[in-house]
Amino acid sequence: MSRRPGSTLASTGEVLQLIRTGEAATRADIGRLTGLSRPAVQMRVAELLERNLIVEDTEGPSTGGRPPARLTFNAAAGVILVASLGASRTQIAVCDLAGAELARTDLEIDVERGPDIVLPLLMDLWDELLGDRPRSQVRGVGLGVPATVEFAAGRTESVRVMASWTGVVIPPLIEARFPVPVFVDNDVNVIAAGEYRTAYAGEVRDLLYVKVSTRIGAGVVAGGEILRGALGAAGEIGHIPVRDGGGVLCRCGNVDCVDSVASGTAILRDLRARGRDVSSLSDVVTLVRAGDAETMTVVRRAGRLLGEVIASAVNLLNPAVVVLGGDVAERFQPLVSGVREVVYRRSTALATRSLRIERSRLGPSAGITGCALMVIDHIMAPEVVDAASVPAHQAAQGPFQGLQVAGG
Repeated sequence: MSRRPGSTLASTGEVLQLIRTGEAATRADIGRLTGLSRPAVQMRVAELLERNLIVEDTEGPSTGGRPPARLTFNAAAGVILVASLGASRTQIAVCDLAGAELARTDLEIDVERGPDIVLPLLMDLWDELLGDRPRSQVRGVGLGVPATVEFAAGRTESVRVMASWTGVVIPPLIEARFPVPVFVDNDVNVIAAGEYRTAYAGEVRDLLYVKVSTRIGAGVVAGGEILRGALGAAGEIGHIPVRDGGGVLCRCGNVDCVDSVASGTAILRDLRARGRDVSSLSDVVTLVRAGDAETMTVVRRAGRLLGEVIASAVNLLNPAVVVLGGDVAERFQPLVSGVREVVYRRSTALATRSLRIERSRLGPSAGITGCALMVIDHIMAPEVVDAASVPAHQAAQGPFQGLQVAGG
């Protein structure tokens, strides 16, 4: 954000945004970027200091004389509760207001047991992870779920898939225990956002993240923003059918969806059918490392089938990079090779001219980061910070005193 003298005056929330992003480190920086007078800058900085949203360091750089006080965002002013749910594995964490993990645990749980089981368990684990931190420090909750999500309402929509979650409005269920803003999105959307913002934001603006694990899904970053579509269903590539899939019935009711022929579940099923004793992806890893021919054939075929769908997505979306994440993509190079082979052969020459196909840089941490950023983007937005402004004599009650934001 940058304002010239004479433009609409920058608000307290906008000044905080400049400090959070590192654009401004001193009062002089704020004045130069916003055109605010020195008294106006001082008033906004004083409010942010009293609300504990920034801290002041008098050891800032000097150009002669007394060094100017350096202003930095106070990420310790509160915490965010986050959980990235997968079909079988969930990452749960407490993060600071910059998105850094303060405490974390991973949990293996079948999400199809339903929200009545899963959500109370999540909230119990958040309480454990909070430890001695008071609940009053919690500023928001972010949740990624393996279902189509109507983002504005925080409602899951999963007809035939994850049926027990269909139509569930999640925020009120969590707000009853943690009365703070609650935001919910599709699990791959938050993973894609975490991967993009942390590893790619300075390089590209358009990215396709494909999660290959127990199931297959995708998150689309277009112009630097998550593309959710009209009803939150963008990125549901798992249920696009492939050619020559073998007539496999998918759990959604259709035949030969890529999820049913190329996911981790499909790889295990096909290997068992070929006489291999595999009960988990770790067993498949062992066979791949041993160079087992049957295993290599199954894994590479899964990559080629997945590549068929990704090639169509590349032609449609023209991303600068395709990121392959999830347990299967991160462990099996033959699958990644199969994807590359088909995408570069079947996508248009223009779409693949500078296309990169890479494995995830963040791995399982991407979901935690994405959930935290989803919350932080909302509760630290300038208009929300301004709406939460309080008189100085009330500031000791907390930096978010009076904050009221609708969940989801």
